Amino acid sequence: MQFTKLICTALFLVSFGAAHGQEPAVKYTLGDDYNDRYKYSTVLNISDSGANSTVLVRTYYGGMILRPKGYFIEVYDKDLNLIADHNYKYSGKHMIDGFVKNGQLYLLELVYNWDAEAYEYKVHQSPLSDFNFTEKTLLSIPSKEVANPVAVNKFSRNFDNGFSTSVIFDDKKTAFAISVSHRKGSKRAYSLYLYGTDLKQHLKQDFSTQIETKNYAFENIAVSKDLSTVYLMGKAYFRKRRMEAKERRFQYELVQLWQDGYKIQEFNEPGRFPESLKPLITEAGLSIIGFYADRKDKRYNGLVYFEVDPASLNIQSKKYNAFSAQFMLDKFGREGSSEIKNLIFKDVHITPTNDILFSAEEYFVTTGQAKNTTGASVRTERYHYNDIVCAKLDANGTMQWARNINKAEVTQGDAAYASYTAFGKGSSMYFFINSGENPQKIGKNRILFKQGYSRYPNMFVIQLDADGEMSYKKLIDDKEVRLPIMVSKPLIGSEANEILFYAKRGNRKQLVKVAIDPSK
Repeated sequence: MQFTKLICTALFLVSFGAAHGQEPAVKYTLGDDYNDRYKYSTVLNISDSGANSTVLVRTYYGGMILRPKGYFIEVYDKDLNLIADHNYKYSGKHMIDGFVKNGQLYLLELVYNWDAEAYEYKVHQSPLSDFNFTEKTLLSIPSKEVANPVAVNKFSRNFDNGFSTSVIFDDKKTAFAISVSHRKGSKRAYSLYLYGTDLKQHLKQDFSTQIETKNYAFENIAVSKDLSTVYLMGKAYFRKRRMEAKERRFQYELVQLWQDGYKIQEFNEPGRFPESLKPLITEAGLSIIGFYADRKDKRYNGLVYFEVDPASLNIQSKKYNAFSAQFMLDKFGREGSSEIKNLIFKDVHITPTNDILFSAEEYFVTTGQAKNTTGASVRTERYHYNDIVCAKLDANGTMQWARNINKAEVTQGDAAYASYTAFGKGSSMYFFINSGENPQKIGKNRILFKQGYSRYPNMFVIQLDADGEMSYKKLIDDKEVRLPIMVSKPLIGSEANEILFYAKRGNRKQLVKVAIDPSK
């Protein structure tokens, strides 16, 4: 894996209804600035231990061409003091994720077993009180080794690779679904599994008959409390089908798995094209939220809401909420583009009155050419984190308001410093972003957050209240925190009103705790 210096050019054009509204009731606490022995590392996972401590796992890299060399584990107490650390010298190639449960740290990895000629999902387990890792194999799938077995992300799958797999955790990280596309003799096979964080296999389903006509790339899941049922939402790509000009080559489908089988609900209403759908299990039942387009080119026109029977998967009601003319004006001004594209689900929050606050971000990847140290041209990828859209739906799916934060971030390095964190509390949604300068007013009800090339970006917090009114403040100044903050790699604390961020550059590191006044 090649790592380059984070290049981040951000332009935030924020729809702002109350330019001088009350500041968000948010404060922060800084941990000590520690020396760090691993200059090149990325955060794999940050978890609450359940015992008033935080566990952070980083993958560190070394060599002339940077490759994973091991995993460095840090334990911090509730006062942000570093109380323990451990170097797990294991150079796993495909470490997927990690989690903490019952005083144990678990690292989930995909490995290729040459002796068994199979891909295996393994768990590396250690008590936090005395680091001593053991391994356990969860799943083994016979296959030839391929170049890229892990899906680039859950929205991009190579089904002709011979073997392709992805892992999706539920929002509360109580379970994870594994999907595997592979060869079984001369035929293609597709398998689905559900594991709890107790490492027990709760569900298993051979989904091969469905891939005779479609390829499935699942994006989001919702799991029942007893782990007896899982709902998987994703794109079903048509195979061996001639498409008409007005059709897309995929449609969104909801798959329900339980012990005795599965059901499928298609979302394919003529003239409506759902995008970035998310299943939600609520007290009222099962809801689906996301975006929709009137054309197949992903130019989103608004938000969609489906009420679905959790047993039969029949659609009981649906609502298409178009973006208002005022929303488009706030977003783009009087001139320029009017296209909303490539929105990816980011966060959802259910308010005390059962309203839904929904957040998504425009995300896409572009490629180009750059010169390496020898002067040769190499292929580069640039990751774009653009517009944020936040909307409020009532309990029946009717949109109350939609607001926009326009931004354009580009990075070729560790994306943890880019994008944002969305956090719902009470009837409000909070957004935490990095920005290098104070916002500037650029027009009526519009302000500009311009990051530039600051090496020490400030952190701003933006609040949308119950009525969609926006307020903001500079939360952390670059003179107070000299390390860039990994703004999109937080830990939402067990207190439900605290967020932990990790700040790091080179051989220095620091924790930052952000607290939201629970009365607000």
